[in-house]
Amino acid sequence: MTTGIAASSSARAETRLLVRVHERVADVPADVWAGFSGAARGGSTPYNPFVSHAFLSALEESGSAVAGTGWHGKHLVLEDAQGKALAAMPAFLKSHSQGEYVFDHGWADAFERAGGRYYPKLQSSVPFTPATGPRLLVGPDVDAAAARRALARAMAQLTERLGLSSAHVTFARQADIDALVETGFLHRTDQQFHFRNQGYSSYGAFLETLSSRKRKNLKKERATALENGIEIDWLTGSDITEAALDAFFAFYVDTGSRKWGRPYLNRTFFSLVAERMAQDILLVMARRNGRYIAGAINFIGEDTIFGRHWGCIEHHRFLHFEVCYHQAIDFAIDRGLEVVEAGAQGEHKIARGYMPVTTHSAHYLPHEGFRDAVADYLRHERADVARFGEILSGAGPFKKSG
Repeated sequence: MTTGIAASSSARAETRLLVRVHERVADVPADVWAGFSGAARGGSTPYNPFVSHAFLSALEESGSAVAGTGWHGKHLVLEDAQGKALAAMPAFLKSHSQGEYVFDHGWADAFERAGGRYYPKLQSSVPFTPATGPRLLVGPDVDAAAARRALARAMAQLTERLGLSSAHVTFARQADIDALVETGFLHRTDQQFHFRNQGYSSYGAFLETLSSRKRKNLKKERATALENGIEIDWLTGSDITEAALDAFFAFYVDTGSRKWGRPYLNRTFFSLVAERMAQDILLVMARRNGRYIAGAINFIGEDTIFGRHWGCIEHHRFLHFEVCYHQAIDFAIDRGLEVVEAGAQGEHKIARGYMPVTTHSAHYLPHEGFRDAVADYLRHERADVARFGEILSGAGPFKKSG
C-alpha cells in the first residue's frame, strides 16, 4: 500500500515523495535499512540494536511480533520519485496495548465508554522493548528535519485513512518528538532510571563517588548475592551457544509466566538474534554447582548497554540486583560505554546508581473531543513527572557537593 505526501526539500522547490507501507521489515533490503540513522554501527547517529534490521526481522520471523500476536507490521518507508528510500519508521497495527510500557489502557477505556473503538491503533515502537531510540529513521544525505516531518505527516494520514482511533510513537528521541509535535502529535513524558558512566576506571572508582553508607550497603549486597558458591559468566559473540540460550530461555519463561502469564518472546527469537547479532548481545549468567541458575540478556549499542530480560530457577538474596544492575555497570565500565539502561520502572535502582531520566512519547488523536481531553490530562502528567523526577534526583546515593 502507498500513500502520497509532499515535502519541501528546499526553500524554492517542492519534491513529490511517497510513503510505502510494508508488512514486514524483511521486505526492505537489509543494506537499505542499515543506511537509516541508528540502524547500524558507524553512522552519524549512535547505533541502537533495537532498530536494526536483524532485531526487527527476528521479532517477525520468529512469530513473536506478527498479526497473530497483535503486532501487524505497517512499516513506513519514505521514497523519492525514483524509488530511493530516504527514511523509515517501524510501525505496527496493534489490537491491544501489551508489550509497550507506555500505558494507555485508561484512554482505551474512556474512548470505548464514549462509544468509540480504540483498537486497532497504529504504534511506532520496538515490541516488548522500553528503550529510547530513533523512531523516525533518516537515510544519509537527506534533510533530516524534513524527512522526519514527512514521516510524521504520513503516520497521521495513515491513521485517518484507516479510520483508527490513534497513533503512538513511544520511547522516541527529542528530534523525533519535535517533528511529531510540530505535526500535531501530543507530547507525553515518563520516568526511567539509567546509570551514567563518568569515565570510571573500575566499579570501585564508581563506589568512591557514593556516600559512605551507600557504598557500604552495595559492597555488602554484592557479596551476599554471590554467596553459596555462585559465579558469574559474561557470554557474548561466539560464546553464546544454543545450550546457553536454552538455559536462559528456561529462566525467562519461568519468570515471565509469573509476571505476565505468558512470555512475549519465543525460543526461536533468541536463536535468530544470537545468529545475526551475537556481538551485540551480552548474556550475564549466574552459575552454581556447575549449572546455570539465573541470567539476564543485554543488548549492546554504540554508547549504551540495554538490560532487557531476566529469569532464574533458584532464588538467592540480591541475585537479581547483581545479575541485572551491578554486572551491567561492570560491563559498561569495562567497555567504556556511557550509559546503562536497565528497562522500565523501578525506584529501587536509585540506590544502585541509576538516576531518573525523562522518557518521551508522542500521540496522534484524530477525534477532537478525545484529543482535547487527553491533552489536558498530559499537561498535568508532564508537570507531575517533572516534579517527581526532581524529588528522586535528590534521593541519589552520591556524595553531596559542598
